[in-house]
Amino acid sequence: MSELVKLLEELATEDGGAVESRYKGVRFFKETEPVRVRPMIYNPGICIVASGYKMAHIGGMSFRYDAENYLVTSVAMPLECESFPSEDEPLLGLYIDIDMAQLNDLINQMNLQCKIAKLDEKDYPFGVGPSVMSEDMKDAAIKLLKALRSETEAKILAPGFVREIYYRVLCGSQAPVLYSLARGSNSFSQVARVISIMEGSYDQKFDVQQLADSANMSVSAFHKAFKEITADSPLQYLKKIRLSRAKDLIIQERMKAYLAADKVGYDSPSQFSREFKRYFGQSPADVIRETR
Repeated sequence: MSELVKLLEELATEDGGAVESRYKGVRFFKETEPVRVRPMIYNPGICIVASGYKMAHIGGMSFRYDAENYLVTSVAMPLECESFPSEDEPLLGLYIDIDMAQLNDLINQMNLQCKIAKLDEKDYPFGVGPSVMSEDMKDAAIKLLKALRSETEAKILAPGFVREIYYRVLCGSQAPVLYSLARGSNSFSQVARVISIMEGSYDQKFDVQQLADSANMSVSAFHKAFKEITADSPLQYLKKIRLSRAKDLIIQERMKAYLAADKVGYDSPSQFSREFKRYFGQSPADVIRETR
């Protein structure tokens, strides 16, 4: 049994869900049973799996992340995910949110501005992908988990270990995605900014022209860039965000379906129910029954 697994067995205490750690922006997860494909929103972050493996599917592509490969998500991404525990251990892992201020500071300290400047303005790296788990990254994750066992060490040491993990990601194969995200003036970062607006204000009415204007791009250029980064059109993406947030409201706040529909920006409860069932494979009523 690896040291990462031992530490996560102690810290990941909720089967089938995520547990907030002692340091904001770091969560632990555990699955003892396989989980069939289900839509989920992955916020910008780093997903490290210690045992078992997960699969993410989007736009005809699939990514496996396990003890040898971590996953980097640069923008909020609606993924279809599966979880597979191993034969003798549950699926265990941690998720670390990306803090842009920290990321930009590291890029400056690493003198990576020249690499960022060389990025093609029309190059739109995909918003999510795996990277090989180096020994240095494993070591950083172990140090972080050890610190998170104690309130004092979480306060004093965890920030430095999270920063080291950011550093290791900037040394890995997904670094170009983070370079593009950090470069505030290029098309990728402009689309990422619009994605952030959509993800934070999903209940508002948007049209593609309005979104393209926010990115300072033509409609055709914006649509192309958006699809290359997320594998969805802007309006498809918005629909997935709304439906996922509505499901959260139904499960976590026990909200009635028609209220959740209104809360996320749907005018028609019947349209919401149809699209919800098409996306999740079950109706809002089915989800409510399961929750009860």
